[in-house]
Amino acid sequence: MQILENIALAPYTTLKVGGPARYFVEAKTETDILDALAYAHEHSVEVFVLGGGSNLVISDAGWPGLVLKISIVGMEMAGRNSKRVLTAGAGEDWDAIVAYAVEQNCAGIECMSGIPGTVGGTPVQNVGAYGQEVADTITSVRVIDTVSGEVRELSNAECGFTYRTSIFNSSDKGRYIVTRVSYGLTPGGAPRVEYADLKRYFASATSAPTLPQIRAAVRSIRATKAMLITPDDPDARSAGSFFKNPIVSSAEYDRIAALPACRSEQPPKYPAAAGQVKISAAWLVERSGFYKGYGDGHVGISRKHTLAIVNRGHATAAEIVEFKNKVQEGVLKAFGVSLHPEPVFVGF
Repeated sequence: MQILENIALAPYTTLKVGGPARYFVEAKTETDILDALAYAHEHSVEVFVLGGGSNLVISDAGWPGLVLKISIVGMEMAGRNSKRVLTAGAGEDWDAIVAYAVEQNCAGIECMSGIPGTVGGTPVQNVGAYGQEVADTITSVRVIDTVSGEVRELSNAECGFTYRTSIFNSSDKGRYIVTRVSYGLTPGGAPRVEYADLKRYFASATSAPTLPQIRAAVRSIRATKAMLITPDDPDARSAGSFFKNPIVSSAEYDRIAALPACRSEQPPKYPAAAGQVKISAAWLVERSGFYKGYGDGHVGISRKHTLAIVNRGHATAAEIVEFKNKVQEGVLKAFGVSLHPEPVFVGF
């Protein structure tokens, strides 16, 4: 294990903002993680676990403690018959894992193609897109318990998955460090074509799409929305979707739909828990005046996707937060709905 000092963190994030880490460790094994935790305890500093950096806003002051970059790699497929289990190291690139599953003709995660970040972040946020989320397939999560120092295997039920939430970012936030994740996939399974974008994409198809075709379609759709991280696309200098789709009661949805701003078009809604509906945050943001390309100086809305707040160059974390607050206040004023951000805020 090598301890580095005063390492710039902005290059490790897709948003490209943030100050330095006082201490920095790249962990390639579970032993590296345990050694880093011991170092942090000995020096009385807090630890922040860094994965792919795709869902982060790091403060301009950086992180005064130790940043632990998880770089555990490796993947294997086990089992046959009706289920196959794909296990991958937390540091593996998520899209590469999806590509491998599709190559093996295993269904279950194909609609999450192109999501930036690493495997370790998927259970934390219960990552999902286009009708799938990892909670549907995760069989177990291997973790280090920072309280006991033990290596544990948590079942799907123990992870407490709900929409964009798990015990890892709620009730037990900061307790567990993910080292490996196992996903139960269906060999030869039919791909999911549930969301409107995919239905439109394949509207003229004469046969059911294959898993590779779904993966290609999802990546293509994401690219049109700047949700596929490419170095030459300034609209991709973002943290992805910045706000969660709000989940409200049916009565609250009816209240919103009756507002003057909704007379010409009702807010798009999707099924949620019993008696609740999920509203499109992008629709609310755009109808509150924050259209694609809207911006203030160094920060703005992506020209391709209303939910992406982008760093147009030389933005500070403070400017990102100020812009985020402005959007939230605008939606609250227009619709009486509080938007909650998806990214993790570090060092604020």
